[in-house]
Amino acid sequence: MRPELIQAIDLLRRNTPEAIEEAIGLLQNTVYSFSMKVCGHPEDAEDTMQEVLYRSLGHLAKIQDPQALAVWLYTVTRNRCWRIRRKSANAPRQELSLDELMPDAAELGRLLEDAAEGPEGNLLQAEQHYLLHQAVLRIPPPLRMVLVLHDMEELTTGQVAQILDLQPGTVRVRLHRARLHMRKEMSRILDAGAGQPDSAGPNPAKPEISGKKSRQRPQECSELFANLSEYLDGRVEPHTCDQMRAHIEACPACVAFLRNLRAAIDRCRSLEVPCDPAIAARLRSILTQEYIRMLGVVVTDKFAAAL
Repeated sequence: MRPELIQAIDLLRRNTPEAIEEAIGLLQNTVYSFSMKVCGHPEDAEDTMQEVLYRSLGHLAKIQDPQALAVWLYTVTRNRCWRIRRKSANAPRQELSLDELMPDAAELGRLLEDAAEGPEGNLLQAEQHYLLHQAVLRIPPPLRMVLVLHDMEELTTGQVAQILDLQPGTVRVRLHRARLHMRKEMSRILDAGAGQPDSAGPNPAKPEISGKKSRQRPQECSELFANLSEYLDGRVEPHTCDQMRAHIEACPACVAFLRNLRAAIDRCRSLEVPCDPAIAARLRSILTQEYIRMLGVVVTDKFAAAL
């Protein structure tokens, strides 16, 4: 769970105008950033931020548990985003199969070549941030929602299941597919930035991945790739985990893919999409005044003047 939500609960408990304003600011950032990751349109995210927080004012004083706040806030925001979402121009026409999400031998060869320095090292941080957001918006909406809630908003599998009304096992399956989609989209974007085609041809310097079998993978690698999210999250039985680790340590291609997938997950966790400061400040002032009015909090002349 985002630490901002824990901090917001602590601030609201103080019941002072200054603390209330700071808490609402934290909630604003959370709702807007989440909405942008899911919807991708600033106008929709601003409208969602305003509607969700205004509707939440009457509940905030009653919620004492940060986990309860998280489930409430994301459920309301998710429902609002789902109603108004627009189809992304870059969204895939249909969800890719698990096999299509896996790298072929040619891509594994490129991952091995890039392992030392990484293609993203040549991109500016701001550009990475923009491209990451574009990659997120290319993921099919049902998978994107799970990815954003779990890896970006830092909710548990159980919390995501509660918000989306899914079984925990379904959340885990969608999360793995979403991560693979994310990795594939980022690889495409980074390859395009490096001037490489989406599907590279055989590499004469690497005869082991050239020729007719350039798109084939060993069966044991395919089976391992299908369970990498569970492995990375420490959710594999000890015996199976030992078997997977033994294979990975003996397979350079799997090491490269695992590193690439982990990097994609880490990039997801770093993505924040802030609201325009002027818009956020204006709304925060309105919401703070309304919350104070509802609770009858005493306001000092100095704070009233600031509002």
